[in-house]
Amino acid sequence: MIEVRNLTKSFDGKTILHDVSATFETGKTNLIIGQSGSGKTVLIKSIVGLVRPEQGNILYDGRDFMQMDASQIKNLRKEIGMLFQGSALFDSETVLGNVMFPLSMFTTMTPAEIKDRARFCLERVNLKGADDKYPSEISGGMQKRVAIARAIALNPKYLFCDEPNSGLDPRTSILIDELLLDITHEYNITTIINTHDMNSVLGIGENIIFINKGYREWVGDKNKIYTSANKALEEFVFANDLFQKVRQYVLQNEHPDAVK
Repeated sequence: MIEVRNLTKSFDGKTILHDVSATFETGKTNLIIGQSGSGKTVLIKSIVGLVRPEQGNILYDGRDFMQMDASQIKNLRKEIGMLFQGSALFDSETVLGNVMFPLSMFTTMTPAEIKDRARFCLERVNLKGADDKYPSEISGGMQKRVAIARAIALNPKYLFCDEPNSGLDPRTSILIDELLLDITHEYNITTIINTHDMNSVLGIGENIIFINKGYREWVGDKNKIYTSANKALEEFVFANDLFQKVRQYVLQNEHPDAVK
C-alpha cells in the first residue's frame, strides 16, 4: 500500500497540487485520472521521487519516502517496476535482452538464472517464442507486453504505469488492461496507472483517484463512478456520447433510483 498525505507541490510560484491525500491499495489497480494539466502527472512523479513536494508524506507500506536517505531510496527503487508510455525498449537489444537488462543490473543472479527468469516473465505475458526478435520486428501491443515483462522481472511490490494504452488500438488496449489486472492480483502488487483511457477506467478501475485543478476531488471504483454526484468527474468521464449512453444504460438497469 502507498499512502499520500497532504501533498503540496508548486512550480515557479504556481501551486500544482493542493494538499492532496490518497491511498493506493495493494492487490488492486489504482487509477489516477484527470484532464491534462490537472496535476495527476506531477502526483505520480512525486510518488516515485522524480519531483520533490514542498510538504506532505509519501508512505510505502509505512516507510516515509520523504524521510529516506540515498541508500534507503536506492533499496526502495529495487521494489518498484515502471511501465513507460512509449514502452522505452532498447532497440539494439532483443526481446529477451530487454527483459534481462534489469536482472543483470540489479541482482546477483547467475546468467542462467537471469535468462530463466526473463523467459518466465515473457511466458507470463504470452510472448513465448519471441526471445530473439527485436522491438522493430514486433507490434506495438507486443512491445507493451515486453515492457510489462521487464517491469515485473524484479518481482516488484509496486508497479507504476504511465498511459499504458497510449497508441494502441481498442482491442489491444483491452488485452493490456486485462494483463495488468491479472498480474496485479496474481502477485499482489500495488499498481498505480496514470491514464486518459475511459475504457480502462470503466473496465479495471478498482480504486480511482480523480484529480481536478490540483485537488483530489473524488475517490471510488468503476461501479461507484456511475452514481457520482461530482459534476467535474461526470463531465470528464462521460464526455463521449458513447460513454454517456453506457452510463444511462447502467443507471436505468442497475441504479434506477439514481436516474434523474
